[in-house]
Amino acid sequence: MRRKRRACACRSVAIFTATTGSRFLCLDPGVLPAATSAQPPPAYPLRVSADACVGIVANPASGRDIRRLVAGASVFGNADKAGMVFRLLAGLGAAGVPRTLMMPAGDGLSSALRRQLAGRTARDASMGAPFPALHELDMPITSTAADSQRAVERMCAEGVAAIVVLGGDGTHRVVAKACGDVPICALSTGTNNVFPEMRETTVAGIATGLVALGHAGPDGLRREPVLVVERPGAEPDLALVDVAVTSERFVGARALWRVDALRELFVTVADPSAVGLSSLAGLLSPLARGGGKGLHVRMASDPGESRVVVQVALAPGLVTKVAVADFETLDPGVPVRLGAGDGSVALDGEREIECHGHDRITVRLADGPLRIDVDAVMKRAAGTPPTCVDLS
Repeated sequence: MRRKRRACACRSVAIFTATTGSRFLCLDPGVLPAATSAQPPPAYPLRVSADACVGIVANPASGRDIRRLVAGASVFGNADKAGMVFRLLAGLGAAGVPRTLMMPAGDGLSSALRRQLAGRTARDASMGAPFPALHELDMPITSTAADSQRAVERMCAEGVAAIVVLGGDGTHRVVAKACGDVPICALSTGTNNVFPEMRETTVAGIATGLVALGHAGPDGLRREPVLVVERPGAEPDLALVDVAVTSERFVGARALWRVDALRELFVTVADPSAVGLSSLAGLLSPLARGGGKGLHVRMASDPGESRVVVQVALAPGLVTKVAVADFETLDPGVPVRLGAGDGSVALDGEREIECHGHDRITVRLADGPLRIDVDAVMKRAAGTPPTCVDLS
């Protein structure tokens, strides 16, 4: 009965509005590609149906933190983000996705998107595939990370087949905590990003649509590693890229940019060509994402006692030296206790946890969210519908 009710909600604006309280923005459902029965079964559990719905989380606050003041990071405007969502809808429509659910966004993002959609309706839209219906969740906005978490929980309850996230590492961390096994397409709009990709959203939309409709094959998804942070009396937290321990005792402006206070670092990926703490680890021992290992780095309080001093691009326009005492491989499932002392713990570049004295806090490498591999999906789609049309 639940499956039938959800299918009806996908087809009818009246039923959808009555059951979810969502605000209806536009309706232009596309033509679904023919299902193919010859595909091998996906390697992961998926919610696949012909009337699949895709969630969209576009964080209006990403790309606007304190690193614009203390470093040379650029501002990623919300008009640009609205344009990315518009092009994402074009890709989803081309793949045949009929419906989308979007988190409402302040600071002009949602209004800019509405203007672009209205402009498309006003001019001739017959040149491209129809856009999917776009519904905006009816929910209060607090302009905090809790907005993304609540939106993802609502989307998962509605049965979305995939979620597209536009934001930085921090935004994706919040989504990963709430999405379970619903796959995410990670698109970058923040600062110091390692997890999301800078990618044209039109193509990302096509790939996400193919996943949502069951046309991506078993290689279209991959399981990403995470760092799980556990402490007595609190729910476990996680980081997608790095966990940093700093002597700064308060969360403050959250963004981590002072390396002189850095004591320990854990990473899931060590990329010397990245910007941020992942680059620091990568200059010591490069480590590809998905290799089954992590890296644990301990800093030296005195450069004269360090094992090595590395020069790292900590943020755009900010290059600094870091003294490293030691580093070692982090094995999956093995908890490592943080060193004693007052300070704070940063998750994916933002201070989230204040720690005191001898608090018992551990970090371990574990399996995390499912991610859409856009390149793998598009390679499989080559020469097949709906990306290739046979005109013979």
